[in-house]
Amino acid sequence: MQLINCYDKFCIMKQYVIDEIRPHDQKRLKVWLDERLGTPDLGDIYWYPIDPGVYSKTQSAHTDCHPLYFTLHLRKGALYCELLVRTKNRIRCDCIAYATPAQRNWMIESIDALFESLDIRV
Repeated sequence: MQLINCYDKFCIMKQYVIDEIRPHDQKRLKVWLDERLGTPDLGDIYWYPIDPGVYSKTQSAHTDCHPLYFTLHLRKGALYCELLVRTKNRIRCDCIAYATPAQRNWMIESIDALFESLDIRV
């Protein structure tokens, strides 16, 4: 896990990053993301739904905020997986928080399984 500066230089974001993705593998990854997650927001940001089974108690109780997501940012040669749980329904809420250990592990295992299913070696 790395800490990466986000777009404005005043913000640090926890992320799981897979880099040095070969161009032909990145194209295959983009096709999978487009087909399963839809057209990316803001050019290359995807909303990756989180399994409700790993929601925290607070997140489970906030049904108006469901579903919850991680964002994935596909950039040249890398996939940045933000470790912040988000909702599309609100900008601020108690359920928006950094991933719990269970959520973090679920996301990493999920992304690793995606790469394995596409036969992309990391």
